[in-house]
Amino acid sequence: MHFLITGHTGFKGTWLVHLLKSRGHTVSGYSLQEEKNSLFEISNAESLLKHHIVGDIRDVAKLEKFASEVNAEIVVHMAAQSLVRKSYKEPFTTYETNLIGTLNVLRTFRARNSIKCILIVTSDKVYENSNLNRAFTELDPLGGIDPYSASKSIADIATKSWTSSFPGATTVIARAGNVIGGGDICEDRLLPELIAKYSAGEIPVLRYPKGVRPWQHVLDCLNGYLMLIERAVIEKELDGTAWNFGPDLDDHKRVFEVAELVANSLAPGLSWRPDELTHPAESEILVLNSTKSNSQLSWRSRFKADRAIQMTINWQTRISKGENAASLIKNDIDEFESKQ
Repeated sequence: MHFLITGHTGFKGTWLVHLLKSRGHTVSGYSLQEEKNSLFEISNAESLLKHHIVGDIRDVAKLEKFASEVNAEIVVHMAAQSLVRKSYKEPFTTYETNLIGTLNVLRTFRARNSIKCILIVTSDKVYENSNLNRAFTELDPLGGIDPYSASKSIADIATKSWTSSFPGATTVIARAGNVIGGGDICEDRLLPELIAKYSAGEIPVLRYPKGVRPWQHVLDCLNGYLMLIERAVIEKELDGTAWNFGPDLDDHKRVFEVAELVANSLAPGLSWRPDELTHPAESEILVLNSTKSNSQLSWRSRFKADRAIQMTINWQTRISKGENAASLIKNDIDEFESKQ
């Protein structure tokens, strides 16, 4: 199968390129230029691609030209402005990228005869969140206070509207977040910051130490996407449906618990301190109920949160010692596939 990934130079996109190639698929990508020292660069992911185009999903003319040249069968749309705090600084860019970019992908690919399925990746933050102690299901209302969450919620709604209004390839929506794994260099990511601080013997500052998040290894998340695509190619009635992909309900952790796990691994005796500064609002509790994916797709996380965190620590420690990034990715994929 020929997969086209938007956002393939990002953290999740790079892992998906390697995972798909390990499973024997052809992969092409359309994305912004990779960052210096990114996982895409250090793992030489470009060498795995049939087509590698640097472009902005807001540039619909370039996207359509690329679509006509690539002739892919599956589209995985992950290109996004994905940071909450950055969305406060660049709200219009966030809305344009996450909403207009998604609509550009839908109108470019949904009506193409070669396309068998489109996966639109939104976020676990699309839900209207009142910080209640309950897990969100796919039937819960959507919302979003910060520009990032709102932009993803709107993109989610717009996708459902598009699938209802215009015929074309089966299109499904995946909601997940807080994926972890080796090679994430994006700003405002908790685990890379913790690893860097503790490795340097420094005490990290936590903005929301009691915040609850669905920590999940990137391979578990991506495997869920691929299982959904496999089903959607066969079952056309899945068009316009949304699916949660998160860890088991008993496997969520607070931010300070993650910090303590990293400290115990890298710098026993060091702790953390709360940030005394005022920051833009973020959800305090964010938990997904993935019963639908569990029961209808037979999908479950293969790595518990503790194992996923330790794998990320090990990956970053080994890369800092000069080990090969592509080999480390292969090792993690091999371990993941062995757990089927």
